Amino acid sequence: MRLTRYTDYAMRVLLYLGAREDRLCSIAEIAQAYDISQNHLMKVVSDLVNAGYLVSVRGRFGGVRLARPPAEINVGAVVRHTEDGFDLVDCGNCIIAPACGLTGALHQALAAFMKVLDGYTLENLLARRVDLARLFEPSDA
Repeated sequence: MRLTRYTDYAMRVLLYLGAREDRLCSIAEIAQAYDISQNHLMKVVSDLVNAGYLVSVRGRFGGVRLARPPAEINVGAVVRHTEDGFDLVDCGNCIIAPACGLTGALHQALAAFMKVLDGYTLENLLARRVDLARLFEPSDA
């Protein structure tokens, strides 16, 4: 299973903000920390705000932060929100789909994959929060 870059960026934003719960963070700051496109990240953050995962504060000292505690953000729910679909192969256009056992096997595998993600919250992923926050600090090299 391969997740989209959109989901990757969404999870990165949530992890970054979870490691920095004490303050608002700018999109530019997050983009710089990961060395990724600020424009693309703006779309992801806007979507996470609209979905209720983040709160956005406008203005000179504005930024974004988690809208709820990390323990209340389920990883499986985030992945379902950010992914367009989970078709691992295009069984709908295949002539053997009605008699093929692969379709059922793939659905079962996907269900197992999502069940594992449903067992995690952002809090679980932030178990090493201090180490994670340290990795975001600029190096003095």
